Amino acid sequence: MAITLVDPSGLPKIDAYRQVSVATGSRLVFIAGQVAWDAEGVTVGEGDLAAQVEQCYLNIGTALAEIGASFDDVAKLTVYVVDWTPDKMPLFLAGAARAAEKLGVTPVPPGTLLGVAALAAPGLLVEIEAAAVLD
Repeated sequence: MAITLVDPSGLPKIDAYRQVSVATGSRLVFIAGQVAWDAEGVTVGEGDLAAQVEQCYLNIGTALAEIGASFDDVAKLTVYVVDWTPDKMPLFLAGAARAAEKLGVTPVPPGTLLGVAALAAPGLLVEIEAAAVLD
């Protein structure tokens, strides 16, 4: 594995992600922001943040699998959520947990969550992009 996740002493431990990712691989992979579209481009979970988060993670899993990688290779996630407020965190975590269960992983690389006004298409509530490192 090219990625080691670390929670340094002196920084808060956060269940949803680790604070640091150490990459030792030689190939960088950047996955475009994934939204809650299925393979046919239909929005999954209209109006349901948890369902859309789940689909985003599943789409990232699909992209990673295509290149022989998994969430173990992800060094960083960036999450964009429409009209973010902290009270939405349980929905976000529920969607991530459902995806993790389906994928058989615990996706906890360092991450940044940003609130945004809108995404590329109406009805999309979340977009997640990933950077991975492979040997």
